[in-house]
Parts: sequence; C-alpha cells; structure tokens
Amino acid sequence: MEGLEDKRKGARATYCVTGATGFIGSWLVNTLLERGHMVHATVRDPAKCSHLLSLWTNTDRLRLFQADLGEEGSFDEAVKGCDGVFHVAASMEFSVTVEENIESYVQSNIIEPAIKGTLDVLKSCVNSGTVKGVVLTSSISTLTAKDRKGNARAVVDESCQTPVDQVLSEKANGWVYVLSKILTEEAAFRFANENDVNLVSVITSTVGGPFLTSKVPSSIQVLLSPITGDSELHGILSAVNARMGSIALVHVEDICSAHIFLMEHAKAEGPYVCAAQSYPISELVKYLAQAYPCSNSNRFMEEEINDVVVPSEISSKKLTDLGFSFKHGLEDIIHQTITCCLGYGFLPPL
Repeated sequence: MEGLEDKRKGARATYCVTGATGFIGSWLVNTLLERGHMVHATVRDPAKCSHLLSLWTNTDRLRLFQADLGEEGSFDEAVKGCDGVFHVAASMEFSVTVEENIESYVQSNIIEPAIKGTLDVLKSCVNSGTVKGVVLTSSISTLTAKDRKGNARAVVDESCQTPVDQVLSEKANGWVYVLSKILTEEAAFRFANENDVNLVSVITSTVGGPFLTSKVPSSIQVLLSPITGDSELHGILSAVNARMGSIALVHVEDICSAHIFLMEHAKAEGPYVCAAQSYPISELVKYLAQAYPCSNSNRFMEEEINDVVVPSEISSKKLTDLGFSFKHGLEDIIHQTITCCLGYGFLPPL
C-alpha cells in the first residue's frame, strides 16, 4: 500500500468506483473528483445516469464504464490502470415473495450471483497488475448486539457477526439482504487472503444526508419510514433495532470520507464499523417527529416498544483509533435528509 499512502501527501490517484449511480457510489465519485483524483465509474446502463453525468461534466478526470456484476470479466476494463477499487455495487434485495423452497431460491438467485459478482471484481483487480487496495462496502446488518444466548452485548464491534443459522431460522424483515451481505463479505475476504489482495471493508450503518441520485435511496426511505408511514420499511427499521439494540447512523459525506481514508491508510486492514451515533428506535422516532411533525410519527411513537433496556454501544473505535473523525452528528443527518427529501418532493411541505 506504499503507493496509496503517498496519495495522502497530495498526489493524484486513479480509482474505480463500482455502483456509481447508487447513493454512496455517486457521492464517492463526486468526492474523489473534488479531491483531484481520476475516477473510473462503472454503471449498468449509461443511458440511465444522465442526471449524474450532468453533475460531473465539468471535469476531464472521469471515465464511465458499462459493467454488470452478472457478467464475468465485465469490470476488467474499468479496473485496468487503477491504483485502488471501491466496490460499492450490491443488490438491495430486502425480501422475496417465493413461497416454496425459499432458501433454495434465495441461494441460487440472490446469494450466488452476489458472491460471484464480487469475486469477479476482485479477480479483475488481481489481473490488472496495478490495483494496490480494495475497499468493500459492507453493512451493519452483518452484525448483531445479541450473543448466542440472546443476551445483549454492552459493545458491538467488528467481531460481533450475525450467525448465518440465526438469520435463516429467524427470517426477520430484510433477512435476504442480511444473508447476502454476510456471505459475500466472507467470500471476499477468503479470496483476498488466498490471492494476496489488500482488502478492507466498511461496515456501513444507516446512511442519511443529501443525495445525488434521481430516486430516493433505500436507506433514506427506511430511515424516514416513521414519518412516511411505510409499514414494510418501518418493519426493517424495527428489525435492525431488535438485532442491534439501537439504530446506528452516519452521514453520506462521512461514509465516503471513511472509504477514502481507509483506502489511503497504510495500516488499514479487515472490517471497520462506521457509525457516527446510535439511538434506540424510540428516541429516533421522537427526534424525527420533532424535525417533521406528522400523524405517522405520532402513531409510531405510541406503537414503538424498545426491547433492549440498556442499548448496546455500536463502536467505531477501530476506525477512530486509526485517526478518522466524524464531521456530522444526528442533527445534521436528520435535518439534511429531510431538507433534501422536501426539495425532491418525497415529503410534502409542512
């Protein structure tokens, strides 16, 4: 990683960002361009990213590549000549409707394609001969605040992975997404260890803040479900709270800064939890109700029951000990999320 460490001193690098049209991916592309780097951005359909391209037209440091996680070798050209790769692209499949052989269906139609796609990106990195580091976007859904006996842990860190058998037995809201992220990350680190790939993962908590995408990101829809009244998405938020003891939040600017920080830090290794603050869902709903008063939030406040007496601390100590600091707290995250959604028309004016 010596070459990437030099980038911290002001030198420009060439980075590939997969999933560049997503919430985090689009912000990451923007941030890297603002910092003067060359960016290879991958998209599945260039025709559907005209909105983002209009934001990026004032630079000659961006190259767009068509790539698909379902097509072997699809990322070879995008990765060629890059110093590092940010693998952000992933399925946001929360649930399935197949009634029979559901586990078999999920394995063959969601899990295996997700793993294969990520391994294909890593193979492209190995074949490039230039990539010095890879940062994988993971999820807080891979962790749990409960131990094997169901007792709440005082602190949740990178070691508190959710057991696969527990995911399959409980099948809580969003379990398909959880299983996909756990098994994909396991396969990625196994491949990295076997092929001498310098891989780091960012365990991303619930992301808020302004967005560049033409659609409201899934994570923001989940975060704002107590005020939009979406029962299905609120069920996902409640399932996260039940598993974690609280809802961990991070601003999109901070999550992108953490990705770049870890890419460029010579001592970064393994997974890193990235959460600025966490709150029990009952407190989060109260704060959302204050920021955007409506009947839905009042209803959810009355219904919400916090199962954990003492919320677990979701710790980003490993990340902050490395020298990273968060810029945005809860007030910024909620205020900027609601402001952006009001401007977009996702929330009606108060």
